[in-house]
Amino acid sequence: MFRRRRQGEEPEESLELTDEQTEEVAGEGAAPGRDGGPWDSAQAFPELERIDFGAVQVPIGPGIEVQVNFEASEFDAEGNPVGGRMVAITIVTGESGLQVQAFAAPKRSGIWEEVRKETADEIAQAGGQTQDSEGPFGPELLAMVPVQIPDEVLDQVPDEVREQGFAWQPVRFLGIDGPRWFLRGVVSGAAVEDAEQWQVLEDVFSNIVVVRGDQPMPPRELLELTLPAEAQEAMAQQQAAEAGEDAFNPFERGPEITEVR
Repeated sequence: MFRRRRQGEEPEESLELTDEQTEEVAGEGAAPGRDGGPWDSAQAFPELERIDFGAVQVPIGPGIEVQVNFEASEFDAEGNPVGGRMVAITIVTGESGLQVQAFAAPKRSGIWEEVRKETADEIAQAGGQTQDSEGPFGPELLAMVPVQIPDEVLDQVPDEVREQGFAWQPVRFLGIDGPRWFLRGVVSGAAVEDAEQWQVLEDVFSNIVVVRGDQPMPPRELLELTLPAEAQEAMAQQQAAEAGEDAFNPFERGPEITEVR
């Protein structure tokens, strides 16, 4: 979890752009066909405070927490994850989350239309429902996804929900085709329907900067995410302090918003 300000501190800058900033960047650094962000790092974009995760730079502001999502690649003798890689960034505000991932894409064609159809098919096969929609970032996919109810809250849900063994979770899929990259956003929680919480996540998503790099990559390969230097230093200090005890395990830190693919 990354937080740059203490509670009650006045923000140094807002995610809202001034008229001057809007004039400077409109149409210069956005993904093709868009008047605003998300932005490509090789072109002009608004100057805001952002956390650098390598392929993705995420803006921060009041009431925003940023989490990293890991995918396990190694397990210990007891089956606990002990190694892996960063696969996504999740922005949390209130009761809402926005998970973002950046992928390589063809130079002359986008992949969002194809990915959107595949996502809808996979959700349908899992028993969910989807609907195409149009949002501030263009075509979207709205979905109702069946999710397992955690045992610790089973006694808090209605009898009919408990009997069916799952609950319906509304999810909103966003997609942006950029220059040789594709950025996907998965919105869950209250922001799917709550306009106020959605506005916070919309502002964050529209001010993300994608760093594609020059290396050749096959389409749909996940662009590399890295921890900021300050986070790596903090982790190293924690590992040193816990020498002789259980090693630091990033898979035990904080909740994750499940990605539906």
